[in-house]
Amino acid sequence: MIEKDYYYRKAKKEKYRSRAAFKLKQLNRKFKIIKKGDVVLDLGAAPGGWMQVLREIVTEKGLVLGVDLKNIKPLKFENVKTIKGDFTKNEVIDEIKETVRSADAVVSDASPDISGVWDIDHFRSVELSRNALSIARDTLKPGGNFLVKIFQGGETEEFFKEVKETFSYTKRTKPKASRGQSSEIYIAAKGFRVSQ
Repeated sequence: MIEKDYYYRKAKKEKYRSRAAFKLKQLNRKFKIIKKGDVVLDLGAAPGGWMQVLREIVTEKGLVLGVDLKNIKPLKFENVKTIKGDFTKNEVIDEIKETVRSADAVVSDASPDISGVWDIDHFRSVELSRNALSIARDTLKPGGNFLVKIFQGGETEEFFKEVKETFSYTKRTKPKASRGQSSEIYIAAKGFRVSQ
């Protein structure tokens, strides 16, 4: 509980929209997925905590595109854009590709609606992650980077292999800002291989 309160309070104090902002800060410090000037696609972006951090990293020299089913309150930067829609649907994927022809990084902190039934939630999480990987394969520049959240379970290993086949460096990790009891992990991947 103390852990949750710490990041929740820290987010409020530093004016981040979610405590998840600190997960991205910690992950990027460790893996250098995003850098200044990057074009970044953020899938499952609401309420916008990751977008805030992404904008800080890429500065005015980059571009951030956030996609979510929910409305994302605009960030007041010209180089931060949003799409309201389901990134598993073809028409939304087309809109993403029209907005961002090629990305330096694709990140996803997307979570399924939690049903409380473990197998269902895990399976839905893997499906979302696979959709994010598919978009990454379609939009990343050669050598581009990928970061995705997934709930641990029976399908995790298979998905990890799929990511490994697509990138030259792949690592499973859990940032400090993740709640201890949470089953979420992140897969950080670098060096997109275009031949996939």
